[in-house]
Amino acid sequence: MSRSRLHAVALGVALATGAASAPAADASRWIGTWHASPQPLWQSDFPFPTNVPFNLWNQTLRQVLRIGPGGKRFRVMLSNEYGDRPLHIGRAHIALAGEDAGIIAASDQVLRFDGRESVTIPAGAPMLSDPVEMEAPAFAQISISLYLPQPATPSTFHWEGLQSTWLTGGDATAATDLEAATALPVRLFISGVQVEADADARSVVVLGDSITDGAASSPGSDRRWPDFLARRLAGEGIAVLNAGISGGRVLRDRMGVNALARFDRDVLGQPRLRTVIVLMGINDISWHGTPFAPDDAPVGADELIAGYRQLIARAHARGVRIVGATLTPFEGALADTPITGYYSAEKEHVRQTVNHWIREAHEFDAIIDFDALLRDPCHPTRMLPAYDSGDHLHPGDTGYRAMAEAVDPASL
Repeated sequence: MSRSRLHAVALGVALATGAASAPAADASRWIGTWHASPQPLWQSDFPFPTNVPFNLWNQTLRQVLRIGPGGKRFRVMLSNEYGDRPLHIGRAHIALAGEDAGIIAASDQVLRFDGRESVTIPAGAPMLSDPVEMEAPAFAQISISLYLPQPATPSTFHWEGLQSTWLTGGDATAATDLEAATALPVRLFISGVQVEADADARSVVVLGDSITDGAASSPGSDRRWPDFLARRLAGEGIAVLNAGISGGRVLRDRMGVNALARFDRDVLGQPRLRTVIVLMGINDISWHGTPFAPDDAPVGADELIAGYRQLIARAHARGVRIVGATLTPFEGALADTPITGYYSAEKEHVRQTVNHWIREAHEFDAIIDFDALLRDPCHPTRMLPAYDSGDHLHPGDTGYRAMAEAVDPASL
């Protein structure tokens, strides 16, 4: 029998027994239920501290997060994407969260990787765990514990955690409570959680900066605007994933890589992706001439629009809907802080030009006019005081809720 005939017979047998179709069917059941975009550590000349230890060794990290869709089977994505050496995880656990650093002991499960309790993640790589059986309802808080037996530099993190990461000595991955734990305001080495979901479940990813990351919202309360949106859309089988990075920019790096560079990883790589919402660009406009980026050249409207067009083209090439959000008012932003020069009339002109293009060019599949929603009618270049957190750049909890309520589900 010829080689091609043998191949055809083998393929026919596999199809008849279901062997070839099983992996694809299994893969199609997973959907993201939580996401935090990885960031590299920045250099010491940046005005904000990283808030991470210099080194980790023989210590356990326990991180609390609130999922979106619930289910009975989960898997976790770890990340060493900005590490320059392999990262060794000696043991990892997942459980329903208790109070503070505690867990609900009866729910505790070991995370495995290709059947093993330990895993070494190559430099620059993510690592997806095996599926684990654990029942968790929608919007439950879960804890993920990682034991680091060898020296590890926390080179891959998410800065705007808004939820404590607990650090303690030794292997405490299975401990119901952590003794003498230190709270850190960042996330380390965890970038996503997936859940096995119904066949018709879909995801919406919000790509943004600190306004999407939830800066100035109440810590530990899950009051970012994507959190409010997730609850609105939960009954429609839609998961909302937050791909915000505080300080994020469309075109340039600093507190994270630029949006064009991370679009595949943080957005297009999400399973069952239906739509991406883009709210990003205010840092591209405002950072030059400030302590954030004192040597950067100004970014004009044409440059920023060209960046948006790249995101639109790449989303459409994957059959993904892309929704553009207008840039929010920022006159007076950070005026009472050492971050001087954030707002100027020239920067405001760029914002207005970009917003006009978003509204009138009709290149996005739909728009969300957050500028019109949040601005003060009596002073349109400023945020309405009722929505302002007080820094004139970020909304507070009330503003974030209003943003979520302004999203038309039909646009997604």
